[in-house]
Formats: sequence, C-alpha cells, structure tokens
Amino acid sequence: MSMSLDKSDRPQGERLNPMAREGYRELTQRIIFLLLALVVFRLGSHIPVPGIDPDRLAQLFQQNKDTILSMFNMFSGGALQRMSILALGIMPYISASIIVQLMATVVPSLEALKKEGESGRRKINQYTRQGTLLLGLVQAVGMSAGLISQGITLSSGMAFYIPAVTSLVAGTMFLMWLGEQITERGVGNGISMLIFAGIVAGMPAQIGQAFEGVNQGQNSLIGLMIMGVLALVVVAAVVFMEKAQRRITVNYAQRQQGRKVFTSQPTHLPLKINMAGVIPAIFASSLLLFPASLGTWVGNSPNPTMVQKALQDVALVLSPGQPLYLVLFGVLIIFFCYFYTALVFSPREVSENLRRSGAYVPGIRPGEQTSRYLDQILNRLTFIGAIYITTVCLLPMLLQAAFGVPFHLGGTSLLIVVVVVMDFMAQVQAHLTSHQYHNQSLMRKDPKS
Repeated sequence: MSMSLDKSDRPQGERLNPMAREGYRELTQRIIFLLLALVVFRLGSHIPVPGIDPDRLAQLFQQNKDTILSMFNMFSGGALQRMSILALGIMPYISASIIVQLMATVVPSLEALKKEGESGRRKINQYTRQGTLLLGLVQAVGMSAGLISQGITLSSGMAFYIPAVTSLVAGTMFLMWLGEQITERGVGNGISMLIFAGIVAGMPAQIGQAFEGVNQGQNSLIGLMIMGVLALVVVAAVVFMEKAQRRITVNYAQRQQGRKVFTSQPTHLPLKINMAGVIPAIFASSLLLFPASLGTWVGNSPNPTMVQKALQDVALVLSPGQPLYLVLFGVLIIFFCYFYTALVFSPREVSENLRRSGAYVPGIRPGEQTSRYLDQILNRLTFIGAIYITTVCLLPMLLQAAFGVPFHLGGTSLLIVVVVVMDFMAQVQAHLTSHQYHNQSLMRKDPKS
C-alpha cells in the first residue's frame, strides 16, 4: 500500500497556507508602501523654500506662539515653521473637495456626474484637482506677500515670488498625488494618513513644550494633569462612539420552492452614530484656517493699509480660543456632520434596495415609509454624533483657556489620530478577512487545489 498522501488528504490549514501567505504578502507590501510614502512626506517637510531667512522666521513663530499659526503648523507636520515646500500642506485639496461637494448638491450637471459611476467620479476628481491648483496658487501668493512684508525673505519682488510660489504650489500638488497613491496602493485614506502623520510627528515636541512650560512656571501642573486625564477620556469616548451603532432589524419575505416554504433568518441594518468620522473636524478646521492664515500673513506689516487692518482683525477674532472661533467651529462641525452623512447614506436608496431584495423592516411598509423611518433614525443618530464630535473638539480649548495648556494638545488632534488609527486597523482586518473568504471559496470549488 502506498503511503503517499493525496492533496485532498492534507490538513485544511496546510492547503490554505499558500493563499494565506499571498494575502499576508500583499498586505505587507501595502503597509511598506504606506510607510515609505510617509517617510517621503516627512523628508519633503524639511526642504526649505528658496530665499527664506531662517532666523527671522523663527522669531516670527516665537512671537505668534499658540496662535492660528501653531494650529496650521500642526496640520502641516511642522512644514510651516520650517517654511518648506510642503508648507501649505493638504488644506488646499481639502478646501477644494468641500467646494466641489457643496456645488454638486446645487449644480445639476455635477449632480448628474455623481450618478455616472466611475467616469463621473473621475471627472469630479479632475475638478477637485483644478480647484486645488487654484486655491494653492492663491494661498501661495498670499503667504509669499506676507513673508516679504515681514522682512523674512532674502529678496523681494519677482525674484522671490516666482521660486516661492512655484515651490509651494508644487508641494501641495505633490501631497495631493501622494495621498491618492496611498489610498490606491497603501492602507487607509491617503489624505487622512498625511494629516495623521503631521500631527503625530509634532506631538512629542508639543508635549515637551508643555512640560517645559510647567518647569518655567508658565503652565499649571494641575492643568497639565487634567489635560492628560482628559486625553485618555477623549480616546476612550472616541473609541466607544466610533464603534457604537443602531441595528435595525430587517426580515425577508418567505420563498416557496415546490411544496417547501423557506424563511430567511432576520438580519440587521447597522447605522453608525458617527457616519462622517473625522471629516467634519477636518473640514471645519480647514475652512477656518484659510481666512485666518491669510489675515496673519497678509495683514501683518509695519504700515498696514485699511485692507490689511481688516485682515488683522479677522485673524484676531478667528484665533483658537476666541468666542467667535469657538462658535463658528462648532457650527461648521455640526453642519458637516449632517452634510457628509447625507452624502454617504441615502435612506431613499437603501429603502429601494431593501424592497427590491424582498426585505422589509418589521412594522414599516416598504418604500416611502421605510425611507422616512430610516431618515428619522439617521437624523437622531447624526445629532448625537455631531454633539459628540463638537464636544470632543471644543472642550479641551475651553479648558486650555482656563488652565493655560497649549491648545494643540486638544481634542481635534486626538480625534483625528484615534479615528485614523481605528480606520487603519479596520481596513487591515477587512483585507485579511477578504483573503480568508476567498481562500474558503476556492476550497469549496476545488477541494484538491
């Protein structure tokens, strides 16, 4: 009797090893690409714009410590403080995305493009890139003018404008391209990953500054401890709220085959409390950063004109911790929570898909009534999610005003970091699960493979 084993007699785990290794290999390649892309991003943040006096630039940031410049510098990963070619960061792209998405809700031609599938999405992405180029150009010119007016440049006129504007715009477009590559070839959303990398890269220095302020008597140790405890509470609250969901029971109509009647098991339609994720906080921050940063760069000059004085006033009232900033920030977060949720989830479309598949919500008639029922639930969930995000983002700012702890240790940065990490882990798990499901499908089709 032959002692050789046929492939079908091997243990199941052994037969799955080659496909499992392929899945892990692909995931490893994606993670390596993500890490290399982030390394390139960090290296680019150290390449300076030509014609900048580093000593005067350092004095400017020292004079404007804990202002809107510090927050903008946090989102750029320190590139603004070094005035690198990536100083504008990814904010022009985010602002362009907001504008295009808002226009898509009111312009019929753009709304029609959204329904055309992949071709329409490519066209909308093209408009977004063009908007990014335009906004990047405007911000680069404004930043260059502000640098010249404050005497930070080694030259003036076109000798500085041409290389500076070209470098800044090219840096923004490169970040946009890099983010798209991360989304396609890496793990997670590329834009969120770039913002995450910028925040994490600056956190050690920010924490060190906070402790140094305690040693010098500028900050309160009790206040710093409260902010540390608050950070842990924020992390726990974000994890809890991001995983929380409302499950709506969905039943399927009975199917009859011959003389037998089959009843499908009831399932659930999961609705997250916070469907918008971290997008509202990012969108709200970018919209407030644009006029405030423009006022800071263009408005500051030894002999300001009336327009420059007006821009100075705008930068002052929109500084973090100011009442108007807190109000506008909260309102924008709530607005974008509802707006982005409406983009990613359509109750009418979901109810139509349920009706076509023979599914229904118990006690609710299929069609229009199901759509209204889902819309009511979604509005309540979005309200809870909007209040949660607004509280997380604003509460640390209010405590900072009371205890003097730097605001960049607050809730917006922690919210972005925690949500991006959770999304990264979820996508890694989904990638592994999809490969495992694919392996099982192949084994059912060909047990001897």
